[in-house]
Amino acid sequence: MEKDRNYGLLMPISCLPSGEGIGTLGAEAYRFVDFLSDSGGTIWQVLPLNPTNYGDSPYSSCCATALNYYFIDLAQLVEEGLLGRDEVDGAYLGNDKRRVDYGAQFTNKVQLLRKAFGRFRRDGEFEEFLKKGEYAEFALFMALKCRFGHKPFTEWDGEYRKYDCEKIKEFIRVNAFEFEFWQFTQYIFLHQWNALKAYAHSRGIKIMGDIPLYVAYDSLEVWKYGDELFKLDGERRLKCVAGVPPDAFTDDGQLWGNPVYDWEKMRENGYCWWNKRISFCLGLFDILRIDHFRGFDRYYEVPVGEKTAKNGHWCDGPKEELFKDKLGFSIVAEDLGVIDDGVRRLMKNVGYPGMKILEFAFDGTPDNEHKPSNYTENYVCYTGTHDNMPLRQYIDDLSERSLEIYKKDLKEECKRLGFDADVTSAETMCQSIIELAFRSVAGTAIIPYWDLLALGGEARINLPSTVSEKNWSYRFEKGDFTPRTQRLLAELAEVSGRARESRR
Repeated sequence: MEKDRNYGLLMPISCLPSGEGIGTLGAEAYRFVDFLSDSGGTIWQVLPLNPTNYGDSPYSSCCATALNYYFIDLAQLVEEGLLGRDEVDGAYLGNDKRRVDYGAQFTNKVQLLRKAFGRFRRDGEFEEFLKKGEYAEFALFMALKCRFGHKPFTEWDGEYRKYDCEKIKEFIRVNAFEFEFWQFTQYIFLHQWNALKAYAHSRGIKIMGDIPLYVAYDSLEVWKYGDELFKLDGERRLKCVAGVPPDAFTDDGQLWGNPVYDWEKMRENGYCWWNKRISFCLGLFDILRIDHFRGFDRYYEVPVGEKTAKNGHWCDGPKEELFKDKLGFSIVAEDLGVIDDGVRRLMKNVGYPGMKILEFAFDGTPDNEHKPSNYTENYVCYTGTHDNMPLRQYIDDLSERSLEIYKKDLKEECKRLGFDADVTSAETMCQSIIELAFRSVAGTAIIPYWDLLALGGEARINLPSTVSEKNWSYRFEKGDFTPRTQRLLAELAEVSGRARESRR
């Protein structure tokens, strides 16, 4: 991470405005770069770019190193002559400007991409892309999923349930179009992504992405590697699953259901798979946030079949051994959750900045770790994350007693940093907390855009451990990006010493 004071905005690609039912790598992404740059910001945090799976979560993907073809901008394909304007306009991609219709993306957008591939003129660049084969295994996995009605790999015909079988070679030969189509989606995504990233750099913006700790059970990685990487039996059935234990927020804990890694076997081959995964992500992004970093010290596993996470136990992870050759990398460690001396030791040894969340800071406890008066510089300060309630909703839901404590604590923290908090309403409190993030000693401040607009529960991005049409579906409209908001950001950046002159 940069040592200079800076700030950024959290805006998932899916949340951007567009006429295609979901945010894309098209015109509105470029406009957002301009908006952020002209506001003096330097970091755009986008969350993972992996294809979504069951539950539409990018943290539960069918492939850890594939890219979300829903984000491909169809307008650019029209300009390139691969689609007709009438074809795009006539396709139902969702009619709610505030919500993604993932079903429409799954059916109609993919159908449009197939049409585009059918008209695509193969050239030397694409042939070289296919020859490298970097996305061949993803393409194979997706082609097989289509062949078997998008069922989990555990329900495919027996001869295909394991990666190493002669039938696969024959399958690729017979299904060449499908196999190459899924590689085409990655080829087009990378073309559009690299152009957007280059433009962001030209405007002084770095892009921060995410790497989820775990992969989904129904994924290329589990299908291919089985018990070489994961705690599975010989038939690729789960022995245990990931989660977190009960805490003050959840009596039953959280049962995530992801397969857990067999770290002993990974250690034997030098963490080869993890090294490649991190390298891939650092090639995609300028800064990498590693989700649930505490899981590298110790992780929580629950025997398969349990209905809650109560009966799990903690196991040792690889600790700093995995990161000993990655010190100094542009990595942010999400060190939230159950933090103990082992996690603190790991954070100290790797030297990555951790995260502090202002939403949790004002509970009347002087030594609350999220309180700015307890920070050092080596943190990224957030008002909230994609997994939290929007700040406005959190304030609105506080009890009368808790709200009074929250206000008192907030006023005291703001006073320490030289300004007066406005606690007359939930909206003005949000503004004061955002200013506190900017003025804090943390090297980087990141503001989720929904908090910047003081939006309530309707804008919540994700409610962990739930499956809902409201998760990962909220979208912004063009009118949400105003000169007034831009001026506010620029003023906060200037007064806090985080400003950077925008560059064309």
